[in-house]
Amino acid sequence: MTHLELGPVVLGGNVFGWTADQATSFAVLDAFVESGGRSIDTADSYSVWVAGHRGGESESIIGEWLVARANRDDIELHTKVCNHPGRRGLRAGNIAAAVDDSLRRLRTDRIDLYYAHDDDPSVPQEEYVAALDALVRAGKVREVGASNFSAERFAGAVELARREGLTPFTVSQDHWNLVERDIESTLLPTLVERGVVELPYAGLAGGFLTGKHRPGTADPSPRADAARVYLDRPGSTALLSTLDELALAHGVSPAVVALAWLRTRPAVGAPIASARLPEQVPPLVASATLELDTDVLERLDAVSAATSKDPQPQL
Repeated sequence: MTHLELGPVVLGGNVFGWTADQATSFAVLDAFVESGGRSIDTADSYSVWVAGHRGGESESIIGEWLVARANRDDIELHTKVCNHPGRRGLRAGNIAAAVDDSLRRLRTDRIDLYYAHDDDPSVPQEEYVAALDALVRAGKVREVGASNFSAERFAGAVELARREGLTPFTVSQDHWNLVERDIESTLLPTLVERGVVELPYAGLAGGFLTGKHRPGTADPSPRADAARVYLDRPGSTALLSTLDELALAHGVSPAVVALAWLRTRPAVGAPIASARLPEQVPPLVASATLELDTDVLERLDAVSAATSKDPQPQL
């Protein structure tokens, strides 16, 4: 069970330093706080996929914003270890060094939620569970979580921690949205059984569920290709049409409907969604106040079933 406050939606920081420069990132972060947001998600590896980047760019921008705004106590910081090119894996020594790197970039003395970004089968679970627990005991981290773990490995780590009196994973972060629902038959039952909170990433499927990307449209942005892959799936047009209809009926955007649906799923504490521009932020936060009735939820479940299949690779 998590003691984090989370807020209406978790702001994804993967765009900071990538599709949003520092000034725009600051504007997005300001808009998020002004709209009632609290939790910010990033990783030490963001944005290593950009040519010339080394990882840590997103953390650095967030850290500079925290100092400029002097608002650290008003924010929950979530970041991750495992995939930074210079700090790869979950060896105890690597975790200890990586968290200090993240703290330095984030310009803070503690991280509210620290994830194992991926499982590391080369490391005994006893080693990284104990290493993460040591960070909590040292006051560097409040809670620990896991991202992209199998049900078996997640359950194994949680049971090990409880058996040994160590800090267990209280949060899981995984790929889940209206077109990526594999988690529902794999990991989700394990999370529900253990009272673990799920914070789904890619809640808008790379922008596909905003309705911006449709057959015949062109978008030169770096993220567009990830969204357009869904157009080739069976049922994608019907799903977008349904979102359009429901959004019109509720007086909101399709993105708000998609995130509101995700919020109703079992174990979900708050969706994670990113914004490239400040004007994109208020609808994300507004999704927390949209109540969808049973008929609408059943309709979305049915139309999304034809589109959903095994999840795409993570960022």
